[in-house]
Amino acid sequence: MQSIPVDTTRLGVLRCAIAPEAKISNPETQEVKKDRDGNPVFTVAVTVRQDRRRISVIEIAVTGEPKGIEEGQIVKVTGLTAFMWAMGDRHGVSFRADAITPVHGSTPAQGKGGAA
Repeated sequence: MQSIPVDTTRLGVLRCAIAPEAKISNPETQEVKKDRDGNPVFTVAVTVRQDRRRISVIEIAVTGEPKGIEEGQIVKVTGLTAFMWAMGDRHGVSFRADAITPVHGSTPAQGKGGAA
């Protein structure tokens, strides 16, 4: 599997789309995936928008539960790496980071709508 370091400074604003969730390795037993050292792996869905282009959502795996991250909040992703993978006729890109932390001073985006 080829790993590619990603320069997050070129990705624009990174915002949490789905708060951290434990990554499940076995759906039948709900067993949480572990890294090589036995630590639980979590995923965070993050929106990426570069230069007024369309918003993309990427799921980033990280060891340990990221603390203080809420949906809509701007986050900092440290040590982001992309991995190309293929299984049979399926292929894609997965992402892993050393850490995902909240950007202090940012608040979650407020939903649209109003009182009925």
